Amino acid sequence: MKETKQTPATPEARAALHEMMAAFEAFKGANDARLGEIERRASADTLLEEKVARIDQAVASAQARLDRVVSEGRRPPLEAAAPKPAEPPETKAAFDGYLRTGGAFGLEVKAGLSTASNSAGYVVPEQTERAIERRLMAGSPMREIATVRTVQAGVFRKPVSIAGVGSGWVAETAARPETDPATLALLEFPSADLYACPAATQSLLDDALVDLDEWLAAEVEDAFAAQETEAFVNGDGANKPRGLLDYDIVADVDQGWGEIGYVASGGAGAFAATNPTDRLIDLVYAPKAQYRPNARFVMNRRTVSAVRKFKDADGNYIWQPASRAGETASLLGYPVSEIETMPNIAANAPAIAFGDFRRGYLIVDRAGVRVLRDPYSAKPYVLFYTTRRVGGGVQDFDAIKVMKFSAT
Repeated sequence: MKETKQTPATPEARAALHEMMAAFEAFKGANDARLGEIERRASADTLLEEKVARIDQAVASAQARLDRVVSEGRRPPLEAAAPKPAEPPETKAAFDGYLRTGGAFGLEVKAGLSTASNSAGYVVPEQTERAIERRLMAGSPMREIATVRTVQAGVFRKPVSIAGVGSGWVAETAARPETDPATLALLEFPSADLYACPAATQSLLDDALVDLDEWLAAEVEDAFAAQETEAFVNGDGANKPRGLLDYDIVADVDQGWGEIGYVASGGAGAFAATNPTDRLIDLVYAPKAQYRPNARFVMNRRTVSAVRKFKDADGNYIWQPASRAGETASLLGYPVSEIETMPNIAANAPAIAFGDFRRGYLIVDRAGVRVLRDPYSAKPYVLFYTTRRVGGGVQDFDAIKVMKFSAT
């Protein structure tokens, strides 16, 4: 398991955390008053409802700021300081020369670089590839919670055991009957091309102080992260990764291999009218015990806004903000990852997922990032057609469950 180190809190992170805690305390006071009115009068005053909604927006904004500060703290700086892989000096010099001037004379010989097999352009040095991967890891929420594997082939094939090897008890001298062998399935994770085309002016390229490796990594980060996150959640597997919600979603009691099990919310397109927290508890206990220690909730910010108002049987709010900078908010004691590409609450929508995503979802990166320098298509700008190959899909269908917003 990957070791996670606590990042020291910056003044900005401490300020964001303080703002978050203050906003949540104000939210609890206003929401308690709203709930009290509903108990006394069966409905809440419109002005009070609006006040709760405004404070809830403030809580969401404060949480977003805190998440941004934490994410930026994990992101490597552009001018940086990160240790460089041990590469020959001519590798860096040759690739920089290609980016700045387009000069490719002797590039393969001097730098150990090669042309990409299915397009013009060059495979970037390992240093640049690592810079892109570091920034994607900090900017992509699914990469933070799933397993990420780098492979050399275009398709990664993984055998998995659907049913374990049979076993039994016998006496010391009794015969040992043959047991059933394990039932295996072969999962395939093909990688697909993901591309971006950042632009630069020639003045920027001529500036010797600019680290073009980090500049390129920063430019493609947001574009790659947005496309990846959408695909990891909703992708259909056609020239893109297969998203966790693209698999057949069936009632958890009927779930089999290759399907994602769901727990009903108890209301058609909504939470149950009474005791909605009970259904969230049902979702927590839908995965087997071995998946719960590292489990988390995944939902978008609108769904977080809805569950933020819920209390348990003792009157405690089930959603709690992070208590320290670098941590995340929690729901029923489990971390919450906000992924905007998760569905909104609607009829039959699987708007909440829960489980061990590191065991449940696999992201496959094909080694190698390609760059084609294009100074002609958008003069006076120089375009850098940057391509990497990414795949993904569910690798353990028992590890992740969803809440479907339906009565049954």
